Parts: sequence; C-alpha cells; structure tokens
Amino acid sequence: MNAAAQPSHSFAQDDTAVGLPGWIYSDRDFFELEKRTIFRTSWQLVCHTSDIPRIGDYHCLDLLGESVVVVRGEGDRIRSFHNVCRHRAARLLDGPKGHCAGRITCPYHAWTYALDGHLVAVPHRNTFRDFEQDRHGLVQLEQDIFLGFIFIRFEPGLPGVREQFGPYADEMAAYRMEELIPQGRVTLRPRSVNWKNVADNYSDAMHINVAHPGLTRLFGKSYGIEAQDWADKMWGVLRDEPSRNWSERRYQKLLPNVDFLPPERQRLWTYFKLWPNVAFDIYPDQIDFMQFLPVSPTETMIREIAYVHPDSRREMRAARYLNWRINRQVNVEDKALIERVQAGMASSSYTVGPLSESEVCLRSFTRRMHSIIPESRHPRKPHGAI
Repeated sequence: MNAAAQPSHSFAQDDTAVGLPGWIYSDRDFFELEKRTIFRTSWQLVCHTSDIPRIGDYHCLDLLGESVVVVRGEGDRIRSFHNVCRHRAARLLDGPKGHCAGRITCPYHAWTYALDGHLVAVPHRNTFRDFEQDRHGLVQLEQDIFLGFIFIRFEPGLPGVREQFGPYADEMAAYRMEELIPQGRVTLRPRSVNWKNVADNYSDAMHINVAHPGLTRLFGKSYGIEAQDWADKMWGVLRDEPSRNWSERRYQKLLPNVDFLPPERQRLWTYFKLWPNVAFDIYPDQIDFMQFLPVSPTETMIREIAYVHPDSRREMRAARYLNWRINRQVNVEDKALIERVQAGMASSSYTVGPLSESEVCLRSFTRRMHSIIPESRHPRKPHGAI
C-alpha cells in the first residue's frame, strides 16, 4: 500500500513513541480547533508589572482576533480587560503600550471608563431607554501575576501559572524576576511556519550539537532537558575553555557575577517553556521572554523582549550586547530549521516520525495534544469534519 492510500487509523497505545502528524501543522480545520480548545483556556503573557509603572499606564496584546489591555489603576491595582467598547465594539486603546491619564475614552462615541473598568460617562445618556449604566463596564479577563509577569486567559480550564510551572517556580524565583525592568521594546518576528513547529524546536535538544555550533562551543555536552506536566526545562553550563568565536569568547570572559545568584547559576543558561506557547530564556545577565503567537495554520508571530536588573557595570552592558549577538545567530539558524520542517510536513510521504526515549519534551507535548485534541492521534486527517 502506498503512503497516499494508508488508512487514517489512530496510533498504538504507546503513541508518544512517534511525534505529531504532519497534517496538523497546516490544516485549517485543526487550527480552528486549536484556537477553541487550546488558546482560549491557556495563560498568555501580556507584559511585566514594570512595563506599566504609573497609574494610567497600559499594555496591549492582540491574539487570534482578541484585543486585550492591561492597565494600572488607582491603588496600584492592575486589571486586565477586553480592549473593546461596550457600545459599538470599537477598539479603545491603540499601540502596544501607552498612558491614558486616569480615564479610558472610546475614540468613536466617547463612552468613558474608569481605570477599574466602570462606565463613568455616556454622551446623550438620556436617549438610551431603560439604560443600566452599571451593567456596561469593561469586560474583565481572568488574570494571574507570576514573578512580576502578567498573564491572562479568555476562559477557565488550566491550573494557575505557578502551579503549571511546578517545581520550576522556586528555581525561577532565585532570579528575583519581580524586580526586572524592560530593556528595549517588544519586537515581533514573523515566521512562515505553524506555531507548533516553533514550540517543538524550542524544546528539542538533539539539534543543538548539529545545527547550533555557537551553543555547542559554549556548552559542550552539558545541554540537558526535562519535562513536567505543563512546563519544559532546558539548560547548558558555559564552558571555561575559550570559544574560537570572538563574541562567544568575550562573553565568557566579561560576564560578571550577579550578587544575588548562587554560584551554580553564575554561568548557567536555562530555558523554560510553559504550555502551550510561552517561553523564558534565563541568563545570568538578562531574561528574555518569547511568545509564539499563532496567526494562521502556517504563520506564527514570535513576540519577545528582554528584561534586566538595573546594573551600570561596563562588563554587564558588554555581556548583554554579546548575548544579543550570540542569540541573534541562533535565531537565524532556528528560522532556517523550522522552515525546512514546515515544508516537509506538507509532503505526501510524511505522516509521523519516531521519537527517541530521550526526547522527553516532545513526548510530553505530544501527550498533551493527544489528550486535548484526540484527532491529533490520526496519522492522516480523518474523514469528515473535525
């Protein structure tokens, strides 16, 4: 039987011995199912509390047709809302961030809201018959603040962010992340791949020594991975042997100690990925946040920004610049890799590929997808609507 004629049966009982099927990396029906069953209930990171330091500061996030705004209100309380006017659904606040000076006023008909979401002013109020003003405040979103980072979700379902990070939450706390401040601004990097390809690649260890010569020079064979129910961890320890690459060698030499970090973390690079699409790259010198925002079945927007602890030392400024140079090259390499995979996923010759027992993160991701969307167990798209 040729590949094109294979039946669309489900995998065997040990279905994490193979990866996810190629068809779900480009199928529009499956993508719509993911939007409803994965992204509506998952925690999405909007910003850090330091991104909105003053009362009236706000930060926005657009995801899959939804617009979200996080705003700091009176008493320094932070709230998250749908960024939508209750009158005619106009978008209220524009841009990735800004300041609204104590009130949020709709640019369409000037309905005005307090920073706690209450509707406080309605032009032509007496023309609205039987109008109950208290019932038309902004629609608030469920919010969770973890180590200073503000997460929202559209529907309940998953555990809280700290619970999802599990034992890694205490490990991350060592970096005093609540005290971070943004370095630069949020950047957006479009990728012509399915979001799962970005997530798969982030937690894949086997390609490091093959496709990332810079990381190999820095880590040697120290790169490791492990997986919890909702979070993955990857790490590498910087080698003492100087790299032959100038940026890497200077980084190794100039990276200064951080007073509050224990000795075992002074030369450690650690990566955490939270289900399904949020990641933290944690270095001694800075912490980078990444989010793989699905746009379409074959398009993803990578949203990222670096956060740092205030440190005016010249060595630290140099280390942060060198870190950027090193990881810029890693990003170039990863872009080429995931584009190769996305193209191959569309081949009629491909259904699923075997997973090594050491590929614990990919196995965990596969297990989670199978649990949430059973259709992902089929090597080929099942007949009929999904």
